[in-house]
Amino acid sequence: MADNILVFYGSYRSDRMGIRLANYIVAAFRGRGSDVELIDAKNIGLPMLDRMYKEYPKGSAPPAMDRLAAKIRAADAFVFVVGEYNWGMQPGLKNLTDHFLEEWFWRPAAIVSYSAGRFCGVRAGTAWHGTLAEMGMVVISSTLAVGTIAQTLTVDGTPAGDAGQALEKGFPRFADDLSWWTEAAREQRARRPPPY
Repeated sequence: MADNILVFYGSYRSDRMGIRLANYIVAAFRGRGSDVELIDAKNIGLPMLDRMYKEYPKGSAPPAMDRLAAKIRAADAFVFVVGEYNWGMQPGLKNLTDHFLEEWFWRPAAIVSYSAGRFCGVRAGTAWHGTLAEMGMVVISSTLAVGTIAQTLTVDGTPAGDAGQALEKGFPRFADDLSWWTEAAREQRARRPPPY
């Protein structure tokens, strides 16, 4: 059975660089046989959070929100490709994530961080770790962190230079970790219903 993975990306900037990394992650997981879909917050276009998906009367949520809730519920695992803005989270991805809660429960999540500079977005990655855990996901310990994003990946998402080689070298362990937790969580959910 192929793992059903959603890869979330959240920059709204015109000249966004992180999309290169999101596309790389999608292609790399597909190369391992996973069923992967990129969820681009900018393309989904949810409004600023007013009410969560669960707070809408049944059948009255905006169609984009309804479709995304179904995709999240059907997924086996999540990967969050997160950029760092002023030591913090990108607001577009945080806004998308906050629209849902129970839909995230009991599945593993992995974090891939990036930035234009040498810190590789790790401060945002650290912030996301606590947030995703609070939202009911099991956040795996393996992470990928990419600095100087414009030089690490070409426009089409191909790794370049030493940093690109490091990314390719680090991906298999990261993917194996997520795969292990994905299988464990899927089998446990099938064996016993979650406690809440």
